[in-house]
Amino acid sequence: MPKNKGKGGKNRRRGKNENEPVKRELVYATHDQAYAKVTKMLGNGRLLAEDLSAGGKSRLCHIRGKLRKKVWINAGDIILLGLRDFQDEKADVLARYLPEEAKRLQKEGEISANVDLSTLVDNSANAQQDYSDIAFVTGDGDDSDDSGGGDPHRNVDFPQQPNADLPESESESEEEDDEDYMAYNNNKMSNFVLDSD
Repeated sequence: MPKNKGKGGKNRRRGKNENEPVKRELVYATHDQAYAKVTKMLGNGRLLAEDLSAGGKSRLCHIRGKLRKKVWINAGDIILLGLRDFQDEKADVLARYLPEEAKRLQKEGEISANVDLSTLVDNSANAQQDYSDIAFVTGDGDDSDDSGGGDPHRNVDFPQQPNADLPESESESEEEDDEDYMAYNNNKMSNFVLDSD
């Protein structure tokens, strides 16, 4: 068995918390590179991207090994492509731009102004997530489902609370609602006994 000469394998690297710096240097395209917008992820380190400089030409792109499993690329992201001399329909992904970097490129004129950057999402670790567009579906309380099994995700360890005892009048103040709710919960929890094994 060979002797380990390094400082550890993938498990050591997995434990590192390598956050990107707050402001990194912006990489501009050279003569053999182009900016593109990801249209579709294909898997296996490949993606389809629409070239932003060559009249919207679609290219099959390969994510290079330096970026794989380190920089996550999604559909709609702005990327830097390394063009191939021998294959015009294929390219290599060299970098992924963060949303603020893409907007800065557009402001400096590197990317045309008609490119829609509103779909870009910041996937960094310190990004604040907005859950305001998520709609939750609540049960209406009627158990007329004749499937026999009931809700398969219902927790059977705790007793279920009926919805009928809470007042539904909106004319009552919030304080009265809170008092009624607390009294209801205290009444139900007093009937619940924990088993001590």
